[in-house]
Amino acid sequence: MSEFWMYFNIGLKHVLDINAYDHVLFLMALVIPYAFKDWKNVFVLVSLFTIGHTLALLLSVFGVVNIQASLVEFLIPITILITAVFHLFTAGKSSKNESITFVAIVTLFFGIIHGLGFSNYFKVILPGNTSDKLLPLLEFALGIEAAQIIVVVVFLIISYIVQTFFRFSKRDWALVMSAFIIGVVLPMIIESEIWNR
Repeated sequence: MSEFWMYFNIGLKHVLDINAYDHVLFLMALVIPYAFKDWKNVFVLVSLFTIGHTLALLLSVFGVVNIQASLVEFLIPITILITAVFHLFTAGKSSKNESITFVAIVTLFFGIIHGLGFSNYFKVILPGNTSDKLLPLLEFALGIEAAQIIVVVVFLIISYIVQTFFRFSKRDWALVMSAFIIGVVLPMIIESEIWNR
């Protein structure tokens, strides 16, 4: 049981680490247009992100995929930028007729990219035998999912407060948050190692 909590906590801290805020930024960008009433869609998207993250770790840990770390570290803020720009341009537009399928597929793919960013560290902390790696990976994934739900709930509470008590429209909230996230993520892209070659 203590091993479960160890890997669960690693997953939890992976998302909630203040020094690695890219994960939180992506989650914020992902749920900008949603409210508590959309909890099913939010849960599906967050879970797909976790599945993508876990799939990438599986592929990496078992030696199926090996991608250069500097490329992944460049792609992670790009996923955040794309998500924020998407919501910047779709802010205030009715999404009732739109399917969540496109956003879900992209979220799964972006989860894979984010998972690859953590794969090298995760390979180091895993037990040696291949058969021993699956359970810790699932325990880690549960920690990630729990942390992501915490982040999303806090963000939706802030969103509700701002829109209800400060009279921000849903559109204005989406514009402000998208612009804020873009402003934070652009320096991450510019400072990426990939430009220093």
